[in-house]
Order: sequence, then structure tokens, then C-alpha cells
Amino acid sequence: MPARSSSRRPPSPLAAPSTDGMAGVPATGSPARPASHESAHKPSVAVLGSGSWGTALAVHLARTGHGTILWGIETAELEAMARGRVNERYLPGVTLPAGLEIEHDFARAIRGAEQLLVVVPSHAFREVLEKAKKLLRPGQRVAWATKGFELATGKLPHEVADEVLGRDVATAVLSGPTFAKEVGAGLPSAMTVASRDEAHALDLARSISGENFRAYASGDMIGVEVGGAVKNVIAIGAGISDGLGYGANTRVALITRGLAEMMRLGVALGAERETFMGLAGLGDLVLTCTDDQSRNRRCGLALAAGKSAAQAQAEIGQVVEGVLAARAVREVAQRLGVDMPISEQVYRVLYEGAPVKQAVAALMGRTVKAETD
Repeated sequence: MPARSSSRRPPSPLAAPSTDGMAGVPATGSPARPASHESAHKPSVAVLGSGSWGTALAVHLARTGHGTILWGIETAELEAMARGRVNERYLPGVTLPAGLEIEHDFARAIRGAEQLLVVVPSHAFREVLEKAKKLLRPGQRVAWATKGFELATGKLPHEVADEVLGRDVATAVLSGPTFAKEVGAGLPSAMTVASRDEAHALDLARSISGENFRAYASGDMIGVEVGGAVKNVIAIGAGISDGLGYGANTRVALITRGLAEMMRLGVALGAERETFMGLAGLGDLVLTCTDDQSRNRRCGLALAAGKSAAQAQAEIGQVVEGVLAARAVREVAQRLGVDMPISEQVYRVLYEGAPVKQAVAALMGRTVKAETD
């Protein structure tokens, strides 16, 4: 078991009791069984993806007692990380724990782990799973923190995983209101772990919880994944609104009606409405729409300043998931006949060159109707 980080922070109000890493687990979506008070098993984990979020999760897992391997595709960057014990490009200022192993060989990373955690952009998700499938051993589990629909097919990550890996492999999704920088710094955070096998969700939630990190279990993979996809689109809209100086009233209206869009699409896909009132729905939506650590919000701010989508993404320097998500969400919503006016206007700004003020006018000029329609 790897050594814990030497810099320990005091337990937070979100932290689960130290006896088991997690107390009773109130699930979003489906009720989950309460965790026992026995020590949770800490499976060895290969984190596949060394961007900001993958690195932050790997740091957290190593700190909480998991044998952790971090894999990425950029050999030179990985070598620099191994030497300097920091990811200067994506997570500067966060020291990598001594027990976190950096690995550029994909097969070696997978062989050394009981659990895989895929943390790559949605457009790379299928490719990584296909590569991993050839190396999986019986009993190895696969989880992901990837958010967004697959653009080419309109499928959610769990549907892609089912197609590539089959349903015999135990799978789970991690999502919620968490910025990489804050998780890497060890600040109090909480998220949702969802799986069709709720016992698996609970086991994984228990094992990744720690003094300043609390996980909740859910059985609603669809709801958790839809929340993670749609919130990025709405956050671009929130950035546009704030960039135009429209104020708090507009921001809150946009978040609230964005939540309604998220719920409509999720329910149409088979999600449970209650999931969207939890961490992976409302929680992640509010976080992403209101804090400038969000790349999607910053993209909206840049669009409001007159920059193109390409210029905004180049300025941010990392993948802005909401840009691709806007296309995918629009296509899925049109296929299902789901009304998503905010998402539609964000799409038009990004892909049709609609002026941002024209998009706002289109939203404000819609026919008045009942709030809950």
C-alpha cells in the first residue's frame, strides 16, 4: 500500500467517519444500502488519462491508500511528472504522492490494477476501452469519469462500454461537482458513484471516500451521465450571460431552466428525476455555471467578448467538453423530440455563428407557458 501524503488536512464536515471512509450512503437516483463500519477494501487502480482531472483523481486515490498507477499518452510529459512529481501542465502546484506510479506503457498499467478508471475526453472514450478490452482479466472492474455523449452515435458512456466490453464487466461512473484543482489540493469535496450493480457502486463509493472526500452511491447511471453532459452546455450559456453583464437574475433563471432541460432529456432516456436534484445534476450544474475554474463557463465568457468558438478553445488551452456536447445533446434531443431551448441557442452560437445577443432575444421571445410543462 502506498504511503499517504505527508501533508494532512483536518477532517471536513463532508468527510465520512474514519472507521470506514463512509457513513450511511443516501443515494441520488436509487436507494443504496448503508455502508458497514468495517474498513473498506482499497483496490489497486489504474487511472487512464493524465489530464487535470485524471491527475487529481490519481492523487486523491493514492492519498487514500489505493495502489495507484497514472497512465497518459504523452511520454515526455509523463517522464517530467515522474522526475518532478508534479503535473506542471494540467495540475501545477500539487505534489504527486510517493505512492503514485507514473506509467507510459498501457499494458503494464492495466496489468498492475484491480480497477480501471478511465478519465479521458468523450471523443477518446471508445478508443481507450477498445484498447483496454484486449488486456482485461476476469474480475477486473472498469469505471470512468468521462462526461458527454459520443458524438458519432449519440450514446452515453455506459452504452459505449456495454457495446465494447459487454455487460459481464462490472462498470461504474463517477460524476459530481468537483474541480480538479480543489480535489488535488485536498479540499472538501463530494461526488456520486453510479452503477447498475448498486453493491458495486457502494463498494467503490466507500473505497474512494476519505477525510476530505465523500462519495455517494446511486443505481441511476443514465441520470448521472446525462447530468454530466448537459451541464457543460448550460455552463457555456451561463458564461455568455455573465459576459454580457446580464446579472444574477439572468444567471439563476438560466441555471433553473437549464436544470429543467436536463431533467426532460434524462427522463426521456430512462433516468430517474430525483437524480437531477443531487450532486451529479443540480450540484454539478451550479458549480460549472458559477465558477471561473469551469472551462465551459470561460468559453461562454470568451464568446460574449466577441471571440469565435475556435478562439475561445485555443485561449483556454484544454478540451472544452461543452462544445462537442452541444452538438451531441442537440442531436439526441431532436431524435427524442425533447424541447431544450437553452441548449439549442448555445448550439447556434457555437456552430451557426448566431450573435450572442440574438440568442438571448430568441430565448426571451418564446411563447409563455406553464413552468412545469
